[in-house]
Parts: sequence; C-alpha cells; structure tokens
Amino acid sequence: MEQAFRAAVLWFEDAGGVPTLRWEDDGLLVVGPGLAPDAAQRVIAVGAWSALSLVYEHLPVTYWPGRLMVPGFVDLHIHYPQTDVIGSPAEGLLSWLENHTFVHESRFHDPAHATQVAEVFLDELLRHGVTTALTFATSHPASVDALMHAGQTRGIKLVAGKVLQDRHSPDGVRDETDQSLIDTEQLIQRWHGQGRLGYAITPRFAPSCSDAQMRGAAELAGRYPDVWIQSHVAENVDEVRWVQSLYPSARSYLDVYASLGLLRERAVYAHCIHLDETDRMLMRESGAVAAFSPTSNLFLGSGFFDVHSAERVGFRYGLASDVGGGTSFCPFHTMLAAYCVGRASVTGGGLPKTGVSLPPSRLWWLHTAGAAQAMGLGGIVGNLTPGCEADFVVINPQAKPLLARRWAQAASREEALFALIVMGDDRVIEHVHVAG
Repeated sequence: MEQAFRAAVLWFEDAGGVPTLRWEDDGLLVVGPGLAPDAAQRVIAVGAWSALSLVYEHLPVTYWPGRLMVPGFVDLHIHYPQTDVIGSPAEGLLSWLENHTFVHESRFHDPAHATQVAEVFLDELLRHGVTTALTFATSHPASVDALMHAGQTRGIKLVAGKVLQDRHSPDGVRDETDQSLIDTEQLIQRWHGQGRLGYAITPRFAPSCSDAQMRGAAELAGRYPDVWIQSHVAENVDEVRWVQSLYPSARSYLDVYASLGLLRERAVYAHCIHLDETDRMLMRESGAVAAFSPTSNLFLGSGFFDVHSAERVGFRYGLASDVGGGTSFCPFHTMLAAYCVGRASVTGGGLPKTGVSLPPSRLWWLHTAGAAQAMGLGGIVGNLTPGCEADFVVINPQAKPLLARRWAQAASREEALFALIVMGDDRVIEHVHVAG
C-alpha cells in the first residue's frame, strides 16, 4: 500500500559523480510496495509538495509540520558484543581489548546472553536513527544467530559476521582454524540474502588470524562474491608495530591483507589511520573502503584518520561509530567528531598539517548515502531517491530549546544542518521508519 508523508525533506542526488544536497522546506515523500511481495517498501517519489500533491492526491497524507525527513543513517563499522563495553577506560587499544573487550565477548557462547545484548543493541541503533549497520559479532556462531534473528524481527538492514581469531587470543574467544571456516560458510548459507540480512566474512585483525585462516577467508569470499569482508587495519601504533614483527617482509600492515587476497570491492577496513601513500592508492585501486571512526580513535588515543589525504587520493570512506571503542551510537556525535578530526587532520603520529573543513552536507552524506555507496549499497539504502528502500528518520529541531533557537536563526541550509550536527542527539529523533 502506498503512503505519503509531508514535511521538510532532505536527500542527495548524484550530479556527474558529485553528491548534491537536495532540500525541500515543504516536501512530500511517497513510499510503496517493493518489487517482490515480501520485499522492503521503496521510495516512489520525493520532491516539493507543490509539485507532487496533485499527482498523489488520492493518498492520505501524514503531515509533520516543522519536522525534517532524512534518510536513515548507515553505520559502517560497529561491534554489537561491545554494547556493554562503552566507556571502559584503558591506556590504549591492546590493553582495552585484553582487559575489557575479550572478557565481555567470551560470554557470547551463551545464546540467551547473545540474544539479550542483540536486542538492546538493535533498539539503540534504531532509537538513534540508524537503519543500516555493518557489525562484528564474536567468534561464537551463536552470536551471529542471535543478532540475525533479532534483526529479522525489526526489519533493519543488517550485515554481520562471526569473528575469526585463531591465534594470539585468550581462551573463550579464540577459535579453531578449520572449524571457524566451516562455521563461517554455514552462517553465510543460513543468513546471507535472507530478507534485509547480509553476511560479512570477519577476520578480527591480522595479529589474531593465522595465514591459513585468512587464506581460507579469502577463498570463501571468492566462492561467495556478494558477501562482504570486514576487518581492522592500521588503527594503533602499537598494533602496527606488532604486525611488523609478525610480518617482517610485508611492505605495510595493509599489504598483509592484500597478499592474502582480502582487498576487493565490498571489503570494509576500519580505521586506516597509519597508512602511507602507497596504501591509500591500494585502497582506491582495489575498491576496498575505510570506516572512519572518529569517536573511537579519539577515545583510545589511536590517532586521526587523514581526511585530507583520503580526499586527495580519492579512496572511498564512510562514517562509523565503532561502538564500543566508539563512545556513542549517536550519528550526530560521530559527525561532529569527524568534523573536528578533519580540522585537525594529521598523518599517523606525525605533525599537524592543513586541515579539511568538511561541509555539513558532506558529513551527512558520509553517514547516509556515502556510507551506503561505500558498502556497495548505493541507490538501495542511505538515501530517499526513487527506488531506495524506505528507511527514513523524522527529526524535530524544536526538541531542544537551544537547538530550536539556533535552527530559527540559521542563514542557510548548511548552517541549519551544522546546528543539528553540533547540538543534535537522540532527543531530536521523533520517528524512525524501517523499510516503510
């Protein structure tokens, strides 16, 4: 059944390869059935009320005066088992993993525990307007099953995978090489392409995976080319040194993944902080993309993603919360942190150089249509152009008094968006529509 919604509306159009912000102060969004009986509803039309109201006058209209309809947010990298790890103090990444993360993740062999956390995790995503997520589970197959079941009941666009880690990991999270690959293939066959669910082959990071396990992961990716690959690279200086000691002949940390066949389209690598120019070119040429996780990088003291060089070289990236190293599920917090990191853009541990002032519309694109494009889901999620799955969020700029004041004084749409980025939080999320 077709539905129509009236409010201000924001979306993006692709003008010659350049994403362009579109905004109607009095807009109409029309959604309707997908191409198959059980498919997600899709956007049929979006534009000005004055232009579309006569075309769709036969439809009842839900009217939200003073509100803004936007595409559902896309989180390009997040760990659902770390929901209860947010805010755990540590000296850096490796001690944080050892003292907090692995302790929590070891509990996910229990399906009941995994289900309880999965439900909290997904409800938090939706409460913050996130309707698509690429997420790590744990090394336990039960953790994937629990998350996928919970995702099905909520209709969220969800891509997830069992973590692979067969070495340098404590009891309780370390898996066994051959069995881990058998489990991964069974999970792909069970969940990939089921409704709005997808599977990601998930080596945790090079230090925790043997060469045999990573080669096996690459072989699975070859057999199932439409699944995703997700991992971490070049997040932390100590981690980079550890990889150098494990792979002394490798040109770089990223080169380890390249040599094992794990760089390709639909491969998402979190962090990508300590890369050199050759690495950046390799990202661009392979089609692999970076998940820019600014709140996590700041919290763990890992360094700053080099926005300036990513923009210059032209390799793709999108925004991610990286909960629980990241400090919030909130896309507004992530966008604000990304703006600040761009302004203070540095190379890995190096001296500051010219920063990049990412425009508000660019930040918004990087957390919606741009992140979807990075995942290979451009034109499917993260936008409100006709044909997209109907994930959208209704924002109330009046929900916070100071934001309402600032919003009323904004001299442009970019300024209004920036006010939302700086002052927005879950209180401004009034409605979340998933697949219509």
